[in-house]
Amino acid sequence: MLTRRAFMAAASAASLSACAAAKPPEAAPAPPPPMPAHYGAIYTEPHPVPAIPDGVVAENLWRQEVANPFPFESAGTIIVDPDAAFLHLVTAPGRALRYGVSVGAAGYGWNGTARMQFRRKWPIWKAPDEMVARRPEFAPYSVANGGMPGGPGNPLGARALYLFQDGKDTLYRIHGACEPKYLGKAVSSGCIRMLDQDVIDLHDRVQDGCKVVVLASIGHAQFEAPY
Repeated sequence: MLTRRAFMAAASAASLSACAAAKPPEAAPAPPPPMPAHYGAIYTEPHPVPAIPDGVVAENLWRQEVANPFPFESAGTIIVDPDAAFLHLVTAPGRALRYGVSVGAAGYGWNGTARMQFRRKWPIWKAPDEMVARRPEFAPYSVANGGMPGGPGNPLGARALYLFQDGKDTLYRIHGACEPKYLGKAVSSGCIRMLDQDVIDLHDRVQDGCKVVVLASIGHAQFEAPY
């Protein structure tokens, strides 16, 4: 026998079922924007450079032309802003190319105006003596042992730019080998890391002896990844 209470319960359940059935399905998340073509794989180098996958690098960190935020700097000048994780190359009084970077501990340890003394393609990486003291496994790549040849796995990546001040090496480097997921972040080692596609582009646009300005960091970096 159908009681009034059972009838009401059945009616309520039917109403909820109807509402649930009427709810439109949730839309699938939009696919990430495709990376620009210049972040594709490069096979014309001595070592292949893999493509940057879609959805890993934020759009504001893509290489792009922007209004020049440093109008008093001449064309050809590089300005590194560690806190913003940007490197600008001034191309004209009103325009600049902006690259996203990741900043290692050494990237926060020096600031000022320097000259890019020279550039290297697929550079040799030499582990500093203090690093070898902490990490004996790097001893084969020490200065005394000639370092690590350029290629995949080399911490300097496809290119390196070497900064000097008053004729002395600052030990500050702008270089490749940035893993895409760390772009825009503070990482635990290195100076200024760029995607290999970007550091190749920068290398080909600048001249030895160009001015490099490294802005002082006013923040306190929280290193997000062992690198």
